[in-house]
This record gives sequence, structure tokens and C-alpha cells, in this order.
Amino acid sequence: MRIDLNYGRNGTVLELPDDWDVTVLRKPLMPVLADPEEAVLSALEKPVGGRPLRETARGCRTACVAICDITRPVPNGVILPSVVRELLAAGLAPENITILVATGLHRPNLGDELRELIGDEWVLNTVNVVNHFARNDEDHVDLGTTRKGLPVKIDRRFVQADLRLVVGLIEPHFMAGYSGGRKLVLPGVAHQDTITMFHTTRFLEHPRAANCVLEGNPLHEAQLEVVRRLGAIWAVNAVIDEHRRLAHINFGEIEASHGAAVDFMRGYAELPCPGLFKTVVTSGGGYPLDRTYYQTVKGMVGAMDILAPGGNLIIAAKCSEGLGSPDYVAAQRKLVKLGVEGFMDTLWSKRHADVDEWQTEMQLKPMRVGRIQLFSEGLSAGEHELTGVDNVGSLEGAVRQSVFRTGSRKVAVIPEGPYVIPRYRP
Repeated sequence: MRIDLNYGRNGTVLELPDDWDVTVLRKPLMPVLADPEEAVLSALEKPVGGRPLRETARGCRTACVAICDITRPVPNGVILPSVVRELLAAGLAPENITILVATGLHRPNLGDELRELIGDEWVLNTVNVVNHFARNDEDHVDLGTTRKGLPVKIDRRFVQADLRLVVGLIEPHFMAGYSGGRKLVLPGVAHQDTITMFHTTRFLEHPRAANCVLEGNPLHEAQLEVVRRLGAIWAVNAVIDEHRRLAHINFGEIEASHGAAVDFMRGYAELPCPGLFKTVVTSGGGYPLDRTYYQTVKGMVGAMDILAPGGNLIIAAKCSEGLGSPDYVAAQRKLVKLGVEGFMDTLWSKRHADVDEWQTEMQLKPMRVGRIQLFSEGLSAGEHELTGVDNVGSLEGAVRQSVFRTGSRKVAVIPEGPYVIPRYRP
């Protein structure tokens, strides 16, 4: 059996014996949109809650459009030209339209990377395109605290715009349930103080802080409270298929439109699975998500629900840019030094998390279930040591070893990684 896995830009192939009992977990076939540009324009004219974008923007002097950073494969080249043209048609001057890259605490996207992210030279040369910098105090407006004490500090360019719009991708998210919508605001354009408290253990260890869970999810609830405090925000929500083709697009009031897009996505991303597997093979999602080990953790968490206790979870991720930020490397170094329980002991009393240590905390969840093995051609030997998981030189070799050691030829394969969430449903 030959299975293509999302891995780097070009993918990789996993070949398994035909006499094994292999379950390949993929999204059902999506109804790909025949004319993406026309679909985007139609969505902007037929909103989910509210008026068409052009009518909504009429009379506004300024607009701020928050978009995902380079880690998300949002089809911006299809979406942003129509959005900008509608804003211009509503009477806004080009210099009063800002596209704000919602980096959270990730690094900025610059140069050729920014060009790739925007996906359209006309947009890049017509309006202001800038990055959010969470550590710049002067860039943010303090809007008080939420009911549970989370400081609400948001980028002033977004807060003070007459029209606020977010453009996001709807996909499972291992903390907030689903990405997109309100996530472009928190953590996307939030201050470091807001982001680091939002990612503390009291949020992340909550049983509802998980993939595909919105109801009762403390992160989702905090995000909704923040966007409601800001007032009117609009959203463009995109869904793509396994081959990154646009399958669904809508526009409207941020909560209503995001909810509608999530409802569409659930039928494709959430897959019931009747059994547990001693060998599970998954991916980091391919380019651009698997450029760092930091993002690879999402694939581990996404697959853990069908991993039999003590089983082997084998993940393939290119990691062409290494581990991730220096902050994340420091967190991984602490994990390797202290071990799982020792690392967790350092987290519970913190009011603010150290930057990026939350990804290390999330890695511990699948590690408590079974053994994690990583196939990656992008990490050095020293970097492999800091992953905290086992390094394997051959993907197929690791799978064969797992089958031999466990005595079970039942293998689950999730080619798209964290974009598909299998659920154990006996």
C-alpha cells in the first residue's frame, strides 16, 4: 500500500505491506469551489449576519484587516484582492486601509515571505501591509480585564479602525477548538501580557481545551469575551481541502460567520474511529505548518485520541527552519532536563507563561499516552535531542519496528496531520 503524506513542500510516500490492516483517515471528499474568486465576491455580497461588505464599509474612514501569519495556508491571493476592491469601492482611500499580519508572538513576516503570504502584488503595493508586534507596549490599547482577570490589550491599529475585519482559515485547533474568527484577535493582535496569561496552565489543562471543542472551552470563551468588548468585527472564513483548494468561504459578523464555517468543517475534519491503534502514523501538516518543530506538536496532539496506551505515535515533519523560536528552544531544553513531571511542576503557579512554553506543555499530552517518534530531515542532531521524543531515520522502518514490537498489524495513518482529528468512538 502506497500512502502520500503531507511533508514539507513536496510530501513524502509511506509504503506498507498489503497484508497489513491499514486504516487511512482522510477528510471525506470536499465540494471544491469551481470559481474561487467569484465565490469570494459572492460571500462578500451575501453575508452571514449583517450587510454586504461594501455597504458596511460605506462611511468608514479607516479599515484594518487582520490576517493569519505565514504558518497558515490561507488563500490570501484569492481573498484579499476582492476585499480591498470592495473597501475602495465603498469610498475608503488606499492609505487608510491596513492589512495587519496577526503574528501573536510569532516572528514577523517580511520580504519574500510577506509577498508569499499576501499572494497578490497589487494588494501589497496598494494598501498598508504591516506586522503586529506583541512586545511593543505603545502599539496596544488597554481595554481592562475579562471577568476572569485576563488583561485585554489589543493592537491599537485594529481597535481604533472604523471597520475591523479578520480573514482566517477554519481548521481544528488543539487548544481553542477551531482556528479562525476570534483567534485572529486573541492571540493574533494581542499584547504579550494578554497572550502569556491566555496560555497558562489553568487554561491549557482544562479538559475542554482541545481540538474541535468550543462549548465549555475556556480559551474560546475568553476569545469571545474579548471580541465582544471591542464591538463590531467582521470576518471572512475560508475552508480548504487536503490539496489546499478553496472548498467553502463566507463573510459576516465574526461570531455568526465563524460558527457557520465551523459547522461546515466539522463534517470533514472530525472522523469517528471505532478502535485504538498500537501504531499511529501522522504528519505535521506539510508546508507551511511543518517548517518548525514548534508547529509539529499539533500533529501529535491531533492523533493522540486513537493511540492505544503505550503505543507508538510516529510523526513526519520537515522542520526546515529547525525547532522554532529561542524561547521555545529554552522551554524544550527545560523539558529534557526536568522530565515530564518536573516540567509540569514549574507551570502551575505561574500567572504568565514563559513565551512559547505552552507548546512544550501541549506536547506532554500525547507523551502521557504513548511513545512519540519523529521523522524529520530538517533538524540537526543537537536539535533532535531537544525535541524530547525519539528520532527515527526511516519512516517505514519505524512503522515496521512498531508492528514487530507490538505484535499488531493494525496501523492508522493520518496523511494530513492536524487538519484531521480522529475520535475514538467504540
